Amino acid sequence: MRFRFGEPGELTGPSEDRLTVGDPRVVDFLARFARKLLAPAVARRHPELGSLGYFLRPAELSRAVARMHRDDALVFPRGNVFHVPPANVDTIFVYSWALSALAGNHNVVRISQRSATAADTVLEALNATLADADPVIGRTQRMVTYGRDDALTGALSAWCDLRVIWGGDSAVTALRKFPLRPSGRDLTFPDRTSWAALSVAGWQGADLAARRGAVTGFANDAYWFDQAACSSPRTVFLVGPRSAGVADEFLALLGEVVDQRGWVVDAAMAVEKRVNAYELAATGAATGLSFPRNEVTAVTLADVGDAPRRWIGAGAFPFATVGSLADLVPVMNRQDQTFSHFGFTGEELRAFATALGGRGVDRIVPFGQALTFSSIWDGYDLPAEFTRLTTLQT
Repeated sequence: MRFRFGEPGELTGPSEDRLTVGDPRVVDFLARFARKLLAPAVARRHPELGSLGYFLRPAELSRAVARMHRDDALVFPRGNVFHVPPANVDTIFVYSWALSALAGNHNVVRISQRSATAADTVLEALNATLADADPVIGRTQRMVTYGRDDALTGALSAWCDLRVIWGGDSAVTALRKFPLRPSGRDLTFPDRTSWAALSVAGWQGADLAARRGAVTGFANDAYWFDQAACSSPRTVFLVGPRSAGVADEFLALLGEVVDQRGWVVDAAMAVEKRVNAYELAATGAATGLSFPRNEVTAVTLADVGDAPRRWIGAGAFPFATVGSLADLVPVMNRQDQTFSHFGFTGEELRAFATALGGRGVDRIVPFGQALTFSSIWDGYDLPAEFTRLTTLQT
């Protein structure tokens, strides 16, 4: 057990442990937990935890609870929820767990044995907050780590009313072999690809401060989690005519930001990126390669359809040029999640989303917001997913 007090195996609490939607005991616990994450010492070591702390502020929690309530039905917790988060983004479990707890559910979160130091910091903060919390928190919220154990995974799957699976297609497929109770259901987050788009006209019309701000936001999106998060931008689309020199300016500013932030990509990763870049060139997908430093690898793609959907390394940025956002519509599909942007008008982005028609891309956000979690994620309204409705007629 990584976080919780009580006896292992007590997976169904007594009636006095029942929580309600927006339970004040949970709200108080999450708000005090958020304050620990927002402490300057923690934020300096793990900037991504500052974003998490902001997400769990009392005002944000109130808004999340308000989203759960409805005028046409009574809203209750869904019940027991089993979360299986990924190892490569080791704080994502807190967002879905917090929303589920806020909805009044009893939760078990399986934390990967490969989780990194940020997850350990989160668990330390949770346990420190638990010390002064209402005892019901420790009895209803559990975070565990265990190795390959089909019997335990099977028991947790049979126990839950909702199973939340992160981590890609293989993780979803592997977990689905364990049956749920007949009334249970899965909430899945399979393999996703995310993109960045830069308006050539918008870039050329922006002053240096605006360009630098855009690149700083893009760098945060890309380098946190080693560009491996589902919402981390991979390929950068240059949209518009007369794009010559734009990629070079963008990369020069990116190098400056990387230096300022002290981000490092080790030699082994740099070699892996070179191998992947040369593979793109060997297959004809790339017409140009640039390796200015270990932290930045740039690839010029032959065609927009050659944009790789797989992760090719931290700090690897293929570039493709198109005439308009409309040219991207045919290459988007249901695997595509986040589309981050700079320099476009609201009308251009709305027309792009309308043309996609829900067939691809779930989030369209400015540079710097790709990793910002929200209650609507991957097209799911999470507060609604974590609750159940009872209609009442008199």
